[in-house]
Amino acid sequence: MTSTPARRLHLVAALTAGMAVLSLADPATAKQAWEIKSPGGRLTLQVEQGDGLQYSVSMGGNPILLPSRIDLSYAGRGWLARRGLAVTHAVESHQETVDFPVPRKFRRLETRYTQLTLDFGAEARLAFRVYDEGIAYRWETRLPDDLQIDDELTEFLFPQATRAWFPEEESIYSHQERVYKDVALTEVSAEQFCSTGVLAAQAGGVKVYVSESDLRSYPGMFLRGAGDGRAGLVGKFAGYPLEVEQRSDRDFPVVKHADFLAKTAGTRSFPWRLLVVADQDKDLLESELVYQLAAPLAIDSTDWIQPGKVSWDWWNGIDLRGVDFRAGVNTATYKYFVDFAAEYGIEYILLDEGWSVSSTDLSASRPEIDLREIIDHANDKGVRVLLWVLWNALDDDMEALLGRFEELGVAGIKVDFMQRDDQQMVDFYWRCARVAAEHKLLVDFHGAHKPAGLRRAYPNVMTYEGVNGLEQYKWSKDRTNPEQELILPFVRMVAGPLDYTPGAMRNANEANWRWIVDHPMSLGTRCHQLAMYVIYESPLQMLADSPTTYRREPECMRFLSAVPTVWDETVALDAHVGEYVAIARRTGDAWFVGAMTDWQARELEIPLEFLPEGEFQLQVWRDGANADRNGEDFAIETQIVKRGDTVSLKLAPAGGWVGWLQPTTAAGDDAPTR
Repeated sequence: MTSTPARRLHLVAALTAGMAVLSLADPATAKQAWEIKSPGGRLTLQVEQGDGLQYSVSMGGNPILLPSRIDLSYAGRGWLARRGLAVTHAVESHQETVDFPVPRKFRRLETRYTQLTLDFGAEARLAFRVYDEGIAYRWETRLPDDLQIDDELTEFLFPQATRAWFPEEESIYSHQERVYKDVALTEVSAEQFCSTGVLAAQAGGVKVYVSESDLRSYPGMFLRGAGDGRAGLVGKFAGYPLEVEQRSDRDFPVVKHADFLAKTAGTRSFPWRLLVVADQDKDLLESELVYQLAAPLAIDSTDWIQPGKVSWDWWNGIDLRGVDFRAGVNTATYKYFVDFAAEYGIEYILLDEGWSVSSTDLSASRPEIDLREIIDHANDKGVRVLLWVLWNALDDDMEALLGRFEELGVAGIKVDFMQRDDQQMVDFYWRCARVAAEHKLLVDFHGAHKPAGLRRAYPNVMTYEGVNGLEQYKWSKDRTNPEQELILPFVRMVAGPLDYTPGAMRNANEANWRWIVDHPMSLGTRCHQLAMYVIYESPLQMLADSPTTYRREPECMRFLSAVPTVWDETVALDAHVGEYVAIARRTGDAWFVGAMTDWQARELEIPLEFLPEGEFQLQVWRDGANADRNGEDFAIETQIVKRGDTVSLKLAPAGGWVGWLQPTTAAGDDAPTR
């Protein structure tokens, strides 16, 4: 792909107070208030400054966010909004074209927003942006010297009946792989907290997604209950690390935090706090607000960044059958993975933990691995190689290690076990992304916090874990199951790509499922797994099962070879959080449709209004007649369709459906048979 400007910003107009903002001052109380609307008038933001600062959001006259406090404390000066500084304001209307060097949902977006800027004297600024799909705000400081951020106050107070999908945490030392619990926010105490994002459900079906963007050199935001019976969330942040304890080769928890959040430059912007407001659940599936708010492209060239699918060794326990060598962490095994990838058009293989001398010594491979031979063999076959690395071992000698990987021809790294998002760890993410880009290496962050905008500046950051993924099926069905899998697209995926690592070919219903570490199986049907390749977004997308297992499933490999990992266009078709989802995506002239359901069997009607004019060949992989008893039962069929037709989907319990649509002029005689 070619390098394109990541952002073109046009100032459309500087609007007067009488046109777009209602600015009121009450001399008796020294209060000021401002009101602005989104460009299409859908959302209204109100801000009030008196003894502190509050903001609220409404839609059609109905409250979305009740008055909620915002403030920042730094350099021992106390809360900024309560210091009596003179506040001036400006309002502007902006139009923005956002290009995606590595597309996730879209290749390009046109968007508009209204911005209210409040200046607190000469030292700080608060910017609000109001889009038709949501709102965001962030602080900026303009001080000459380095700065200590003492605290930040950020509240999200909702109407009392609001519920939320709340990924509760026990500790801020976390992989952020949590179960989403449906809770009444009034019942969440001030001591309970979760990682972000959070999805709130309000009366009338409105959903509000809460998260952050442009997280740089600052701790990530957790959210705790507002307490006192209020339906709200309050920001919670890791203090600056003072003492870290090494408990194993990969566990480095902070055991002593400072009573402040960050040490930083005095002139800078801080992370955006954001809300995505959705009338319908499916609207969340098209949101790119986190990306839009992030820092712009920071590298000169992106044409070397190639998305693709990955043949992966760890989940399947290197379970190879019918080969004439001992399968394991050795050269012959990975050359076999390369051959499989080349045969089916899979762009990458991944050598997970075990390839190096030790987890903490990444300077050389173990004796059984000839890394150069594997990479040379892969290059001959048109396949690239990714390597697993432990974050702390990488950080000890990052420049030298990544330089060596580049010299060897490694394509990228899977960085694992960070488990923190304090300021120092957030700095590591940015440092890793930058140095990797300098050596033309892709990055997959595992054991990671959620995406928060880094991939806009460094699009070589392809994907993140921060999710209860398929790996959980190796030992449990409590953390990953069809209900949780139907929550992820509406919460975790709104933040950015998720490395769920789909592709299980052993598929079972709940009664027949067993945990078998080296021969794992998934809950749900085969087509439930296939649909994840359309629904779950990840420019690097894993094939979790073993090459020999896939070779026994040629009909499924027909689909897995064809499905892209990046998309020019996304159309959310029908969805309900935690229950079902149907989505259509386009790359080039081809469309792919994916649908998944929870344990409830269901039928969906999908109008093909997203298609352009002309006839299309539709190839379908659907649940078989007995998929409710045997999850591996599926059927395939082919038909000719056109815009205006409706396709009927019948999904088994925990089932799925995928369709591949190609113009009949391009499809040819390539339909699968069974």
